Amino acid sequence: MQGSKLYVGNLGYSTSKEELEDLFAEYGQVREVRIIEGKGFGFVEMSTREEAEKAKEGLDGSDFKGFTLKVDEARPPRKRQGGGRPPRGRGRRDFRRY
Repeated sequence: MQGSKLYVGNLGYSTSKEELEDLFAEYGQVREVRIIEGKGFGFVEMSTREEAEKAKEGLDGSDFKGFTLKVDEARPPRKRQGGGRPPRGRGRRDFRRY
């Protein structure tokens, strides 16, 4: 494991930061807890890589509030590609002639 930040998936929508922090505190010092609202997942950062590894081993596949947790090392965020429509009015015609 490279870092100390963990992805925590399959959370119930009613799970609070405090509940998640208490759960992971059994494996070491919790630096930060972030729950993505309405998505059912979040991130927990432990103080060391070793504590993160212990938490992953102990909690991945375990039952928490009726849900089977998925705990894995967090991946760095992907660089977002530009999406949507192309820019308008840059040397091309964006209208039709009838």
